[in-house]
Amino acid sequence: MKLLLIFFLGIIPSTLIWNENFNEAQQQAKTSHKQILINFSGSDWCGPCIRLRKEILESEVFEAYAKENLVLVRADFPRQKKNQLPAAQIKKNESLAEQYNPEGKFPYTILLDENGKILKSWDGYPNVAAEKFVSEIKTR
Repeated sequence: MKLLLIFFLGIIPSTLIWNENFNEAQQQAKTSHKQILINFSGSDWCGPCIRLRKEILESEVFEAYAKENLVLVRADFPRQKKNQLPAAQIKKNESLAEQYNPEGKFPYTILLDENGKILKSWDGYPNVAAEKFVSEIKTR
């Protein structure tokens, strides 16, 4: 019944899985020979981060491509007390930021190979359509 309701309302939940553990994501990428996309986000305070998520990362074109070709990691840094992450997750996100985002840019998105080598980065909101964003990933 819930599935029918979701279908009729046109609400299709995202099928993408955003990992919160980079080490596990990297192992998955090595096994599947996929690239890794890390998104550093301030999900409850950063306007460009929210826009990036809604307009690009949750778009049908990005989700279709990512599902088959990417391992996704989100390092979120919410500020509102109600959205605070568990201490262990905060530590993982901070460690990942030390390695890949030491300047603390938001949003900051990077494409890595399965070994963790940076292939491409987007500093701030990419300001392109989802199709163009996917095209930029494909050319790396």
